Amino acid sequence: MNQTPTAGELRDNLVDQMILHTVSLTPDVERALRTVGRETFIPGVDLRTAYADQAVTIKDNPNGPLALSCASVPSVVATMLVQLGVQRGDNILEIGAGTGYNAALLAELTGAPGRVTSIDIDSDVALHARTMLDRAGYEHVHVIERDGLTGAPENAPYDRILAAVGLWDVPAAWWDQLREGGRLVLPLRWRGQTRSVALTRRSDTLVSDDMALCGFVPIIGQDGERTAALDADATIRVHYDADQAVDVDALSGSLRDAQGIEALSEQRVGGKESFDGVWLRATAGDDRVCRLEVTPDALAQEPIIRPAVPSRSPLLADGGSLAYLIVRREGIEPQRPFRLGAAAYGPRAQALAQDLIAHIETWGKARTAVPRLTITPAKSSPAAGPGHEISKPESRIMLTY
Repeated sequence: MNQTPTAGELRDNLVDQMILHTVSLTPDVERALRTVGRETFIPGVDLRTAYADQAVTIKDNPNGPLALSCASVPSVVATMLVQLGVQRGDNILEIGAGTGYNAALLAELTGAPGRVTSIDIDSDVALHARTMLDRAGYEHVHVIERDGLTGAPENAPYDRILAAVGLWDVPAAWWDQLREGGRLVLPLRWRGQTRSVALTRRSDTLVSDDMALCGFVPIIGQDGERTAALDADATIRVHYDADQAVDVDALSGSLRDAQGIEALSEQRVGGKESFDGVWLRATAGDDRVCRLEVTPDALAQEPIIRPAVPSRSPLLADGGSLAYLIVRREGIEPQRPFRLGAAAYGPRAQALAQDLIAHIETWGKARTAVPRLTITPAKSSPAAGPGHEISKPESRIMLTY
């Protein structure tokens, strides 16, 4: 007779699977994950769902497809905690209270000598986090209902700041509240995709030492990204930043009126090998880089060449032409049977496809190269050295390799 697993058993199994497949946990983060019960913070959810490696919505958005708040994917939570590098006694600020689960993990990591402040702009979310933290025995965590862009200066300076919401820019207030040598981990939205970036403050500069692909509910109050439909049913969409000049009407016409072409690079990947670095390589110096999103309905109904990852493939947009990443299976190399390439539409399809192929080849020559982001306040001088700079309202961001 099969016995129903307990919460503790499911929790340990989830952590074990992270260690085996997804995250290199530190001993402290592993201990915290095995200590704090995720099910406590998402009442009404069955245990197997609570300990699946997936997000759980706690508040729907009546005005859009993205939830207003959710319990983040556990492996992403773990990755960001490792990036944050909490030390015992740290003073920590969390932006985006969510369920309260993340704040409980932070409280475990910093211990009794430390302090955790968690803020959320939504009164319902802040109340939920406060209630769940009290129920789980973390009454000492300070929960504030407030706009996260302003931070919490009354408890500053902070040794660590963790954002559990997607951002397009680094708010000016956070600079004043993060101490010298402190660490900031945030999901930074850039050219259509989000990376969890770990940064250390060095005077008036934030310098990254790690980044990982992730996805988060965007923070309320920053409006740096645009989304536009390229077809009548909005099943094909392009995501781009406010500083990019994207001619949506012209792009729509290219998909509607032109026959797509394909070009393949020399780069091959294995079935479980990530090629997401192509997007980062392309963004390092090419302001035409956006993100293409193609829904299953579009793939079933439209005569569009299938993107490498339908929900998020890098795209080059130039006037009425576009090119995006594709992948094709070839049995030539058993270890790497998939070949990367480009699909392109519009009057400059051939040239744009070759531009994307060049980005793929550049990535392929140094697949393990780690990019570095250097961020300075907009009022400061940009970081010195070769690289690609993007200016945002409150920050200058430099990407180098």
